[in-house]
Amino acid sequence: MTEQIKEETRGALSELLETAKLRSGDLVVVGCSSSEIVGKKIGTCSSKAAAEAVFDSLIAVLKEEGLLLAAQCCEHLNRCLVVERRAVEKYNLTEVNVVPHPHAGGAFATTAYERFEDPVVVEHVRASAGMDIGGTLIGMHLLEVAVPVRVSVKQIGEAPITLARTRPKFVGGERAHYNEELL
Repeated sequence: MTEQIKEETRGALSELLETAKLRSGDLVVVGCSSSEIVGKKIGTCSSKAAAEAVFDSLIAVLKEEGLLLAAQCCEHLNRCLVVERRAVEKYNLTEVNVVPHPHAGGAFATTAYERFEDPVVVEHVRASAGMDIGGTLIGMHLLEVAVPVRVSVKQIGEAPITLARTRPKFVGGERAHYNEELL
């Protein structure tokens, strides 16, 4: 099953990145319920194997593209995020003191904390794109304006996925002209 999870994750992320028009150094937020991936209710059956499969696929693609991962913790840590220290420095994020574990943070955030080179937990980010695996509610960590991205991959394991990119707000009213590159 882990190979299927890896393949589905890579496929969904690749399609998101094709649409999102991200730049090197942009943040991508990912919330991941490993319980939902293995067919259980969110928060009830953490799967380290599923979380690791998702993380490994994500980080390989994101590193290759020069993008930064923000791994969202579960609701028990108020949906804080695990990021690399360089993201804290680049985006002037505020570090908080908590170490995620499978039952407070979730298996995915725990995996990120264990595998990042220099992990830091922060309360908020404003990411340029995101992936919600299993209904983890990542919207609070996206820049305005979030735009849904439809991809051919509809789920990872048993978990439904929702993807989003962001775009700048339109301002100026009926006389304004807009930069098509930013749509």
